[in-house]
Amino acid sequence: MKIHSVEYAGTVAAPGGPKPGDFPQVAFSGRSNVGKSSLINVLLRRTRNRIAHVSGQPGKTQALNFYLVNDHFYLVDLPGFGYAKVSQGMRDAWRRLIEHYLSTEDKLVGVVHLVDSRRAPTPQDEEMVAYLAELGHPTLVVLTKMDKLKRKDRAAAVSRACASLGLEEDQVVPFSSKTGEGREALLEALSSLLAMESPVTEMEVS
Repeated sequence: MKIHSVEYAGTVAAPGGPKPGDFPQVAFSGRSNVGKSSLINVLLRRTRNRIAHVSGQPGKTQALNFYLVNDHFYLVDLPGFGYAKVSQGMRDAWRRLIEHYLSTEDKLVGVVHLVDSRRAPTPQDEEMVAYLAELGHPTLVVLTKMDKLKRKDRAAAVSRACASLGLEEDQVVPFSSKTGEGREALLEALSSLLAMESPVTEMEVS
């Protein structure tokens, strides 16, 4: 998949809010501070003119943000969970928003869930992956911040994630926003998801 164009397409802040269009969607989820915005910018080659806001303060993504890629599909950035210093009421509202989206969106072709490679998946990570399986959404787990691991610890991090989340190794992609590791593998995975939605479309990895 060559990234030819990316543009912010709109935000949905409440369950059932109007979508920006009817293109296929791939959602990105994960805990606050897992590196989701950095990953999105690297994936879409928007590291200079960032399209996803990167902040030192977790919890900045507070709604569903839609980015139109190649005039072909939406990358949907979901609110993070966990570390955000917000009220319980706000966290509950985000949860309702995410659950409504994941359980009702008929254009959603798959979900990419991010986990910090330096730590074991949390109960919230396990809950999310189990929930996605229950809904029947194809799910890929990306282990972020792999550049921060020693070489001897990398394989153990992948094995730990697979065991904790009940996944096969081909469902886990090691990724580093600093080095670009995993970008091509993640683009290939997105191409496969989108090809299931539109079998006649061929995409080229760049």
